[in-house]
Amino acid sequence: MKPFLLLATRAEDEAADNEYDAILAYAGLDESRLRRHRLERDPLGHVDLDHWAGIIVGGGPFNVSDPAESKGAVQVRVEAETQALLDEVVARDFPFFGACYGIGALGVRDGGAVDRTYGEPVGAVKIELTDEGRADPLFGVLPDYFDAFLGHKEGISRMPRSAVVLASSATCPVQALRFGNNVYATQFHPELDSDGLCTRVDVYQHYGYFDPSEAEGLKAMAAAATVTEPERLLEGFVGLFG
Repeated sequence: MKPFLLLATRAEDEAADNEYDAILAYAGLDESRLRRHRLERDPLGHVDLDHWAGIIVGGGPFNVSDPAESKGAVQVRVEAETQALLDEVVARDFPFFGACYGIGALGVRDGGAVDRTYGEPVGAVKIELTDEGRADPLFGVLPDYFDAFLGHKEGISRMPRSAVVLASSATCPVQALRFGNNVYATQFHPELDSDGLCTRVDVYQHYGYFDPSEAEGLKAMAAAATVTEPERLLEGFVGLFG
């Protein structure tokens, strides 16, 4: 069987490894079937899609809506490499699942817009499937409403013309979308459980997502939350395309 390719952008080893381990666990893969490439360290180079079962893009500190003058050389390179890869992914309708950074990269395509209008603070948020989401082979196995962990500074403010909305929330109208039949992305984090969110709170408490004085309260919130459904998307993605 072909492996899946995880494209990661987290520079902090603790958060990067936690993300990788969580995706391995919830997708039901071992390291031989989920190969990780850390874009913040190494240029992507050529990706022959025929060698892979699908591509997964994790979250990270980059925002496509960051002012151009504030983007460092690594971020500029990662964005260019990601968009070049997405050109082929979307054209071929190749299996793709992007979380957080992945939806931002897709959201600016085909007339879409991503900005700071629909950022959401770190927390557990109730997500609602749309009619398209309920009919979708991947998302349709989820209940109509479920809680998910998230925390993001930007979101889609204008949908790409050729994409459909699969899920929404009260404070962010595009929580998940699909291009074609096989290209998916979520604003929330399907790989995040309570322990994973606590890890990210510790790692990113000085990155502007929340005031550092809120860290302990956010970890208590994570411990008390019941978030069980989003992780099924990773297993389902592998089941559909693996």
